[in-house]
Amino acid sequence: MTAVLVFFYGSYMNRAVLAEVGMAPTRWEPAVLSGFDIRIAPRANLERARDGIVFGVLASAIHEELDRLYTHARTALGEIYLPEAVLVRVGEAGYEPALCYISRDMKEAPADPAYVERILRPARELGFPSWYVARLESFIPRGKEASR
Repeated sequence: MTAVLVFFYGSYMNRAVLAEVGMAPTRWEPAVLSGFDIRIAPRANLERARDGIVFGVLASAIHEELDRLYTHARTALGEIYLPEAVLVRVGEAGYEPALCYISRDMKEAPADPAYVERILRPARELGFPSWYVARLESFIPRGKEASR
């Protein structure tokens, strides 16, 4: 089976989360997507933003894994994410095409601090800029702290 490249920007850039659905990508490297901004309300999602930038992971996956992953998102989490073709920047290597899954009709609600932490942990481990980590932390509802 042929692997495709996918850009993960939310909890799916956490290898432990992917392992829960039996995924262990062989390619896994930090990447940047321009022209979008991240929002976590209640799940991570992207919205177009001309000057926006989103940090994430470029990973390899086969279509069957992606189908299983996003079916789980729909059935267990109630969110429908659909693939979109994007170009992501990977280090000094330049740009690479990838699939990126975005929800078109997510109902806005406060994020669960534990969910945000599942995104913050890999963001820190991957060395995302401190301003971006602070942006992710800003989605934790006021008065609540994520377990660290």
